[in-house]
Amino acid sequence: MIELAVFDMAGTTVDDHGIVYIALKDAVEETGATVATADLQEWMGADKISAITALMRLGNQKPTEQRVAAAFVRFREILAERYAATPPVALPGVEEAMAILRGRGIKVALTTGFDDAVAYPLLESLRWAVGAGTGTTVDAVVTTSDVVAGRPAPFMIHRAMEKTGVHNVRKVLAAGDTVVDVQAGRNAGGISVGVLTGKLSAKELAAHSHDYILAGVVDIPELAETQSA
Repeated sequence: MIELAVFDMAGTTVDDHGIVYIALKDAVEETGATVATADLQEWMGADKISAITALMRLGNQKPTEQRVAAAFVRFREILAERYAATPPVALPGVEEAMAILRGRGIKVALTTGFDDAVAYPLLESLRWAVGAGTGTTVDAVVTTSDVVAGRPAPFMIHRAMEKTGVHNVRKVLAAGDTVVDVQAGRNAGGISVGVLTGKLSAKELAAHSHDYILAGVVDIPELAETQSA
């Protein structure tokens, strides 16, 4: 049985109504870049500084440090405005699935391409408490503020292991709805799961090395790896 389940946030455990996609696209296009849908999907899930830098370059704009920083500020502004108008909600069945896993002794951590300033207010709006024991929703949260590089690097998953005291990467399952989520799960050395609650199809996710493609996090408690021995 696995010891730790690591889940992405927006699109995997949280329905943010596609607002992250919109905010990222709008912020980059304000620089004068043209953002292709395929490029946007490829960079979703990555830390947003890296995503903005890549998308600006792909859209024929020079991503200087100053311009990227300004676009990141606009991304956060657009995100905050849209979240205020249309608050994110938990995806159906996710809270129950996480509770089932924790009830089996499996720790649950969230990772995200957001930094602390975006991620923690989002968690507060969902009323998801973080910490070990009863009365909490997840055991740990790792943001891009905690690591030197975001996905597809495995660092956020490994940091989640540190925070939860899990030592064996083969006892870790990581799930997400983007290409970089699946890649990070594979790079981390554990079980890599793609879920279809985001923008990508099963075919698009399956093009990358993985262990499972599932409809959503809600299906993870049914996997043999999450069952009691």
